[in-house]
Amino acid sequence: MFKKPIQTPLQKSKLKSSAQRALRNKLVEQFPLLEPYIDEVMPKKGSLEIIKGPEKVSIYALDNEVLFYQDGNEPLVPNLRIVHKFPQAFPTIQIDRGAIRFVLSGAQLMCPGLTSPGGKLPEEGQDIEKGQVVAINAEGKENAVMVGILKMGTKDIRTVKKGVAVEGGMYLGDGLWNLKIA
Repeated sequence: MFKKPIQTPLQKSKLKSSAQRALRNKLVEQFPLLEPYIDEVMPKKGSLEIIKGPEKVSIYALDNEVLFYQDGNEPLVPNLRIVHKFPQAFPTIQIDRGAIRFVLSGAQLMCPGLTSPGGKLPEEGQDIEKGQVVAINAEGKENAVMVGILKMGTKDIRTVKKGVAVEGGMYLGDGLWNLKIA
């Protein structure tokens, strides 16, 4: 989604406190494990801004730091920097070493990168459903390399073993990662 650098200046406006409260509630609802950290991520007294990005993407920033973005009616997707600060607050899957270069060049994440040796999916019974936002770690790396929306549930990924697993999203070094808000 953010393969190219984002052109600045961008149109931005401050969110009203009622909209900020609604956004906080939506984040906690979408990411229940984020609740203990929500005041650190989005302080109640903070000045949250919404930025109109390319292709009708809404980017939420606090003190010129991107927190989350949303593409139309899709779920809120955290900035990779937030995932690095609070990795335990987001569902996580892992790709094998061979998929890293494709992910970092902006390709869609395919099922074989998750099902081959080195890839990891949640244990059966702890499956992640289609449409949920996941952080994607890479084999042998400490931090997540991508965050995106599952296009099929982890149970289906485990059985089908082909096709697109995660689409869109944000990856290390993309336009959103390099966005400087002034």
